[in-house]
Amino acid sequence: MPLFHALDSGTLARLAAASVRLPLPRGAYAFRRGDPPTGMYVVVYGQVRLLGCDRTGGERLAGVVHAGSSFGEAVMFLGRPALVDAQAATDTLLLRLPLEAVDGEIERNPLFARRLLAGLSARLEAFVQERARHDLGSGRERLLDYLRRLAGGTPAEPFALPATKRAIAAHLSVTPEHFSRLLRDLADEGRLRVEGRRITLLPAATAAPTPPGAG
Repeated sequence: MPLFHALDSGTLARLAAASVRLPLPRGAYAFRRGDPPTGMYVVVYGQVRLLGCDRTGGERLAGVVHAGSSFGEAVMFLGRPALVDAQAATDTLLLRLPLEAVDGEIERNPLFARRLLAGLSARLEAFVQERARHDLGSGRERLLDYLRRLAGGTPAEPFALPATKRAIAAHLSVTPEHFSRLLRDLADEGRLRVEGRRITLLPAATAAPTPPGAG
């Protein structure tokens, strides 16, 4: 992963020695809201969903962390309790890097510090882009955009929603009822197929949107 690219063997050896393997079965938590920070986490395999609260106290999907990515750096550096739950969406293996080890390498190695800053900056940029998407278009357009990004480069392959429909609805700023209705409408139009929490995008859903004013 980019965080560890170009680090010397001594740095990698110290980080490896300090890291703690944390296998999580699906549904288990790396930490919960309000827990004190103990370090940062790297996803070796699997998927972790970050769950916050919406205005009503229900779950809101704050993000999904995939294999090769890290999370937990911000609260670690701030020294504040976690604002989200970190829950394994699938069977997952994490590596936890304790705060003391990370601090030590920052002191020793400016390259490692720059890598951490680059990772946090990329995450902030992604958050800004996500909010910009939510400010444009209807709930239907936000949902289609979100599903296309989940599908990635294989739109014909089924994929699982990374959280409950209620949590994703809060993430997309729609009500759970509206979210379910949008899924039904898109399925009726032949744009997708829904099987529980598994979605398959069909060709009509992956076509490029018509530019405003066209036709």
